[in-house]
Amino acid sequence: MHTAEYLDTYPTDIGSVLAGGYNHPLLREWQNERQLTKNMLIFPLFISDNDDEETPIESLPNIKRFGINKLAAYVKPLVQKGLRSVILFGVPMAEGCKDAVGTAADDPDGPVIQAIKLLRREFPDLYIICDVCLCEFTSHGHCGVLYEDGTINREQSVRRIAAVAVNYAKAGAHSVAPSDMIDGRIRDIKLGLIKAGLAHKTFVMSYAAKFSGNLYGPFRDAACSAPSHGDRKCYQLPSGGKGLARRALKRDLVEGADGIIVKPSTFYLDIMADASQIARDVPVCAYHVSGEYAMLHAAAEKGVVDLKTIAFESHYGFLRAGARLIISYLTPEFLDWLDQ
Repeated sequence: MHTAEYLDTYPTDIGSVLAGGYNHPLLREWQNERQLTKNMLIFPLFISDNDDEETPIESLPNIKRFGINKLAAYVKPLVQKGLRSVILFGVPMAEGCKDAVGTAADDPDGPVIQAIKLLRREFPDLYIICDVCLCEFTSHGHCGVLYEDGTINREQSVRRIAAVAVNYAKAGAHSVAPSDMIDGRIRDIKLGLIKAGLAHKTFVMSYAAKFSGNLYGPFRDAACSAPSHGDRKCYQLPSGGKGLARRALKRDLVEGADGIIVKPSTFYLDIMADASQIARDVPVCAYHVSGEYAMLHAAAEKGVVDLKTIAFESHYGFLRAGARLIISYLTPEFLDWLDQ
């Protein structure tokens, strides 16, 4: 049979045969539009005001709360494996240290500012992000300053949050990440950084699309930040609020956000995809939150999934949806897995 006759016996849409493009492990990696790399990963660290603390968090497998005297020894091997960035959460434990306005948040002798200085000194190439919120430091456990009726006082809250952010930047933080979701805090933070002469070297990464929900329990165990009354539904987004998320993204960009965070991640990939378009000119970060992390571990322990396989699957989902960065409790494992 002549070649022309042979070809005539087959349909013209021979591009329907796709398997040749992914039949080899390397080819399957090449099919990823974005490769997961170490420099995308941001590792959360919980810093206690008990200098010698090293306490496992029961609801967060493999995660501990550290005092300042234990921190460097823990971080050093991770940096040697390629850790590039951390995000700090302060956990004040001392009796009577919490008050209505979160004074301990930016205490120069408190856990966050002490950790910034230690990490800058011991690991000069490590990029340090500070979560900026008042919930860990307030006596009521809410993210801002309250009116007498228990609702958020927006004006006082954003002033206080901006002051904390500026003080973290003054202490040496490379980035501040306000997680309170209170209207207008990005503007006040940016203006505060400009006034302090720090805006040109401080990356403002806003939790612009942070949803209220049932996935934060292990984090609250770690940070001791559960509200003493009520909940946070009036300032964190409702789970079905796709339009609100788009509006919040646009608001924070206009106010000067340099990057944005979508939180949680797994159940909000549509929001991440929206963010990658609305905020296409700034980095989009997925926050794989404590509940999502704990669920993967629980499923792995039950034999439902393989932890490494499901970890890659979930994190590639974030990249497909448009994330460029990932805050992940699985960072230590990925530092090993990505070398294999």
